[in-house]
Amino acid sequence: MRKSERKGESIVILDFGSQYTQLIARRIREERVFSVILSPKASLEEIRAEKPWGIILSGGPASVTDKGSPQLNADVMSLGVPVLGICYGLHLIARQAGGDVEKADQREYGHTVIEIGRDSVIFHETPREQRVWMSHGDRVKRLPDGFEVVATSRGGILAAFEDSSRGIFALQFHPEVYHTAYGADIIRNFLFHVCHCEPSWSSGSFVEREIAKIRETVGSERVLCAVSGGVDSSVMACLLDRAIGGQLVPVFVDNGLLRMHEVEEVKELLAQHLTAELVFADASEEFLKRLAGVSDAEEKRKIIGKCFIDVFEEQSRKQGPFAFLAQGTLYPDVIESRSTVGPSATIKSHHNVGGLPADLNFRLIEPLALLFKDEVREVGRYLGLPDRQVKRHPFPGPGLAVRIPGEIAREDLDLLRKVDRIFIDGLLREGLYDSVWQAFAVLLPVRSVGVMGDSRTYQRAVALRAVTSLDGMTADWAKLPYEFLQQVSAEIVNKVPGVNRIVYDISSKPPSTIEWE
Repeated sequence: MRKSERKGESIVILDFGSQYTQLIARRIREERVFSVILSPKASLEEIRAEKPWGIILSGGPASVTDKGSPQLNADVMSLGVPVLGICYGLHLIARQAGGDVEKADQREYGHTVIEIGRDSVIFHETPREQRVWMSHGDRVKRLPDGFEVVATSRGGILAAFEDSSRGIFALQFHPEVYHTAYGADIIRNFLFHVCHCEPSWSSGSFVEREIAKIRETVGSERVLCAVSGGVDSSVMACLLDRAIGGQLVPVFVDNGLLRMHEVEEVKELLAQHLTAELVFADASEEFLKRLAGVSDAEEKRKIIGKCFIDVFEEQSRKQGPFAFLAQGTLYPDVIESRSTVGPSATIKSHHNVGGLPADLNFRLIEPLALLFKDEVREVGRYLGLPDRQVKRHPFPGPGLAVRIPGEIAREDLDLLRKVDRIFIDGLLREGLYDSVWQAFAVLLPVRSVGVMGDSRTYQRAVALRAVTSLDGMTADWAKLPYEFLQQVSAEIVNKVPGVNRIVYDISSKPPSTIEWE
């Protein structure tokens, strides 16, 4: 089909549950092409309504050979737009087009070298041999009629096939992950050489699209908006403020789990950048009361989430009525709590999505729920938020509660606030703050023997954590200078009574998460 014959607006991704699905959308947006994720249960009419340039079938944890494995609800190959299948999507294309798929004798996980056996537009200007990231346990035993093998792995397993006449391509590996050396080139080839997309998506177009969607959803109703002063909620609040103005009531809750001076700093920031009047709710005593004696991390998160909802319902009665509750949920929050569309695995609950009661009296609005952190920062810049706010490190919704493993005591919170402030101030002073994705201190539930002034001490141990990352989905521990770590460690021990030992966390994600709880 020639470029001039149709006008598309998006790449539609059908999500079969891969934890990489949103990364596909992210890579597409990096090329300034809009992408939307739909369920594989979407009808042909729903897919067509998105005016797709092309369609991508994601990977997923299931096997097409399993009974009850997810299938396509619509015949996407009848739409006349290009289709790209990735991993599970490859197996699905093979089976639905009449080929055979079976359990592989030799599974492939991690780095693999593939060899390109014939010219293909999907591998345009990439090497004949290239390193890719595999993650599969099935293999295509027999190709459907009309399809040709394009690439195989060194293990002899089919790595890519296509029917170029119909614009159908399939990859056994994951081009969306950074581990695939030429993954960005492959995605770019699909977008521009196969689908003939126009690179028109940007922070500005996202804002315009979301403002229109918010106005359509909200109508004349009022919205209760939870703000914390973090990047996510600040951008979300500014976006809503831009969309509905006086219909928005932003509420800032002091849950007693915030960092030093955070209440004052947040009030000042929001007063400068919102036209809506901020409502401040001091619920610190209630939060700490409910957390008393609770040590399990998941239970703490759910208690905090429930308490937030209770506070908002109280504010709803005072300030209302409201039909909607807005939250600054991002995709990493969602994917670690539940599948966005397909059947992916749950890692941990998030306060924005894991603590909501079944009888919630609000309809939720989460305008940032399909964005990564760096995309949110760009939207924040577009909305005019100051750089110091846009570059602020992520801070978890449950606050310091997940940085004190075990039970929460008021004196421990005060101690951790002092330690955290010294660490963050040190990073700012030495020009290291912007070089890390996130940095914080964790107050460990252990005491250790020390010596201070020739006397024996038995005091608390603190872990410092700093990571580098692009999107929060994966992270590596930050290689901070030893001299800095030595300096900040000495400053903490000298200035914070009750701490005599500092350790530095050198765990990556995976296998660890960024936060300790």
